[in-house]
Amino acid sequence: MNLSRRSSIMIVSLLMSLISLVAFYPAVASAEAKPALTDEDCAKCHDAPTADLASEGGKHKAVGCTGCHVGHPPTVKKPIPQCSSCHAGKAHFELTGCLGCHKNPHRPLNITFAGNVTDACVTCHTPQIGQLRDNKSKHTALACSFCHNVHGKVPQCTQCHKPHAAEMAVSECTKCHKAHMPKVVTYSDDVPSKDCAACHSKAFDLLVSSKAKHKTFACAFCHQQKHKMVPRCQDCHGSPHPEGIMRKFQKCGECHKIAHDLNNWSVTQEPQEAPKKPLKKKK
Repeated sequence: MNLSRRSSIMIVSLLMSLISLVAFYPAVASAEAKPALTDEDCAKCHDAPTADLASEGGKHKAVGCTGCHVGHPPTVKKPIPQCSSCHAGKAHFELTGCLGCHKNPHRPLNITFAGNVTDACVTCHTPQIGQLRDNKSKHTALACSFCHNVHGKVPQCTQCHKPHAAEMAVSECTKCHKAHMPKVVTYSDDVPSKDCAACHSKAFDLLVSSKAKHKTFACAFCHQQKHKMVPRCQDCHGSPHPEGIMRKFQKCGECHKIAHDLNNWSVTQEPQEAPKKPLKKKK
């Protein structure tokens, strides 16, 4: 083989190698230098979702856009993930239709309900549902979302109920009533007697007009902690009379009337007979 032919073959081989290298390099460079999307890139087109995530994203805020959306069309056909891909292991996460309550995953704690939701609430708020079911009342028959139509909202009692008295403030309702067991009425020792008077006006009026020492005590001093609790006189007074008297009159009220109107017996007059006419003497 002469020199010119060998030179031609070497030149051709060199050109082919160079062409192959030029064709292969862009692919390698593209794979190595492929840009990654950032949350700032997402915001350029999706400004509303990123703003929602920044202001009300809850724990989703720490995940960011690309923590959930692992790609973008056309590279990825379905960029919206299933909630179950992250949320699992609790009864609440087994519920279907997440977007029925969590309507915007970029604001996951901004939760609104229809008017008949209870099952979803039960999975997290078990003490409250237990109180409702163990202490039957009209509240028991209501769906949770009837009162709590927005998650975390605690409605005012006067939204449905009139206060016992016009001067009672909304905040005073919860001093005696618990919303999930409203008929179990309890109160502290310092509840003012005027609150009791709203329902028990007759007893209150008798007490404040009484001349006995009982008038100086608040209602809760005797009726302690639980509604309709009626104390025994002996709890304060012991046995103040001789045993024979106590045995004969076993109910204190037989002599002392009632605690709210102590010893204030109404005086009734016995009917008097009409005077007899003098008999006429017979002639």
